[in-house]
Amino acid sequence: MRISLRLLLIGTVAACAPMLPEPPPVLPTAPEPAPQQPEPQRPAPPTAQPGVPDQAGFDGWKQGFLARHGGVRRAQYERELAGLTPDPTVIRLDRNQPEFSRPAGAYVQNAVTATRIAQARQRTDRVPWEVVQRYGVPSEILVGIWAQESSFGQVQGDNDVIRSLATLAYDGRRRDWAEGQLKNALDIVVDGRRDRAGLKGSWAGAMGQTQFMPDNYLRLGVDQNGDGHVDIWGSDADALASAANLLAQAGWKRGQTWGYEVTLPSGFDYAEAEGPRHNWRYWSGKGVRLANGGSPNDAEAMENATILLPQGARGPAFLALPNHYVIRAYNNSVSYALAIGLTADGIQGKPALTATWPNDAPLSREQRIGAQRALTALGFDTQGIDGVVGANTRAALRRWQIANNRLADGYLTADLADELIRRGG
Repeated sequence: MRISLRLLLIGTVAACAPMLPEPPPVLPTAPEPAPQQPEPQRPAPPTAQPGVPDQAGFDGWKQGFLARHGGVRRAQYERELAGLTPDPTVIRLDRNQPEFSRPAGAYVQNAVTATRIAQARQRTDRVPWEVVQRYGVPSEILVGIWAQESSFGQVQGDNDVIRSLATLAYDGRRRDWAEGQLKNALDIVVDGRRDRAGLKGSWAGAMGQTQFMPDNYLRLGVDQNGDGHVDIWGSDADALASAANLLAQAGWKRGQTWGYEVTLPSGFDYAEAEGPRHNWRYWSGKGVRLANGGSPNDAEAMENATILLPQGARGPAFLALPNHYVIRAYNNSVSYALAIGLTADGIQGKPALTATWPNDAPLSREQRIGAQRALTALGFDTQGIDGVVGANTRAALRRWQIANNRLADGYLTADLADELIRRGG
């Protein structure tokens, strides 16, 4: 049991990285024209080892960051960044976030277990009742987030948040976002809200028991225990109240759940999945039924909802209500939001899924990038080639499936990725 628990706790850290909407494509710089009579070339200097960030390039980025964001605090920022080196592990993990690289079923089944649900159920009374009353977010959702983000505070990450965010900013995949987060992290230290040694978190810069990014800590952190400090690292109450505040500000709807498992009729138009949202009357008119019978409550039935097929037509289908998307304000991943919602359902004693998850192989980074590149080359723009199979990539794939008379479920399998790569040349 000790070994399995240790593996569970270690694995939790990989789920702590907040997802951002797919970034816009990075356009390559046009090469300079070669001279007509090139001079003899000198031997090139040794290059950095593959996968190891270049320190000179990092130092150059750092000076640019200070020029862009330092302002009147430049000297203080420079002091905190002095001697910093980029972390190659951060870059590697950023390329292989499990919410986007693993099949949804593998992610959800690893996160939503009987043991995890039992542990969470025992901790629902740790959520202060006044927090539930004030923000309207059920304790089951908050405890589900607490479980997923840090295994109830036991695995918060011990990375230097400033170094992690500086590495992400230098790497450039999400530079503007990472530089903004880095500035906020530096402000936390400069303003004395948290000393530098205590500013620890995940490889992606998420902090504390509920893994807040620095901007959310500054904007939405709550001093629930009234001691004059927002301590999301050491105070359960502060961490859970801060998470509730984030969800409330993102639009959590009181008295409504996140969604339902549904069954789809024969001949269902899968192209409607992840498309325009409709109310329950529309979907029920299309033959959609709740998997465990019944119907949404009156308020839920009036909401516009989406049909989700996280693992294509062969996997479970869900009616995603607005609160599903509120959870994704915490981590913009379908798999993550499903894990939180299904954990909360389990805490409440709701039935398990009726459908089974297909046992699909994970996609390699080469397959994900190759499929995005091929779709874009074939005229179905994925709005970026970054290896993250998000909503834009799924929409592009669905358009390609429709154009090629395929079942348009928007789900990228390994075989389909290989086919697209062949077709895209």
